Amino acid sequence: MPATVAQMPDVMHVMAGVMRDAIGRVLLAQRPAGKHLAGLWEFPGGKLEPGELPLAALARECREELGIELQQAEPLIRIPWQYGERTLLLDTWQIQQWRGTPQSLEGQALQWQRPARVDPALLAPADRPILQALRLPSSYLITPADVPPEKCELWFERIAQAIEDGEQLLQLRLPLWPQEFVRELAADLLPLARRHGAQLLLNGDIDGARAFGIGVHLKSAHLLALSERPLPLQQVVGASCHDAAQLAHAVRIGVDFATLSPVAATTSHPQAAPMGWPTFQSLAEAAALPVYALGGMGPSHIAQARQNSGQGVAGIRGFWP
Repeated sequence: MPATVAQMPDVMHVMAGVMRDAIGRVLLAQRPAGKHLAGLWEFPGGKLEPGELPLAALARECREELGIELQQAEPLIRIPWQYGERTLLLDTWQIQQWRGTPQSLEGQALQWQRPARVDPALLAPADRPILQALRLPSSYLITPADVPPEKCELWFERIAQAIEDGEQLLQLRLPLWPQEFVRELAADLLPLARRHGAQLLLNGDIDGARAFGIGVHLKSAHLLALSERPLPLQQVVGASCHDAAQLAHAVRIGVDFATLSPVAATTSHPQAAPMGWPTFQSLAEAAALPVYALGGMGPSHIAQARQNSGQGVAGIRGFWP
């Protein structure tokens, strides 16, 4: 079995901590003058020392950099990243409890900011996937592919109800509909989605997404045909992936998240062999972006996906009663 990024001897293992205050803002630190990526913002942390355990290193960095005592934390996402010839593993944890008030002990500027209001362009590149992991929910709903156009009113009501019930990320994948019908549906849903803070994504329709100021989800073939990110950083871009090469290309062009499938057997693609959770975990850990498990998934699989390094689950039939 090939070595993971964390096992490679020349990889710099860096701990990062995500702290939220009482109103949901996260703490960011600015890299000081004279350092690599000076002026950009990042989540506080620092290098793991030889023989040091990750959580002990994070606690030490919190003490030395911010003057706080870490009391409880859990893993969020691991970001393998390449800065020139330097290979980095950004091991990110959510700090749930701490003692003391964070303060700058190393001359760095600090700020509290809501994740939705952070400009990704102002973050160090390796920290941008962390921001996306914070912004993205644990469930990603996809409309069934067999919905006929004459069901447009019914599906407006069903999607609207899902948004009102708290779903935050929804893909309009309706291949039987004329493109203008899908765009009309998106336009009708957009005021409700914005009111509830939900994200709508069009399936493969980059021009429509750009026109409406919403997201797009790329099929794997479409993903591989692109050499750069198709939308501004403020508009979310997802991609369908099935292997390590597709995930790597998604990272290379700056995709915000990926679905990885099929994890389990699925009625929509019965001929596809499921990869299972061990393979999903290995691929998700090696990808420098949040990854949703797709294929035979429903709400009951969210915890399992999280335990296997996933952002959560994406689903079609399992999410539509």
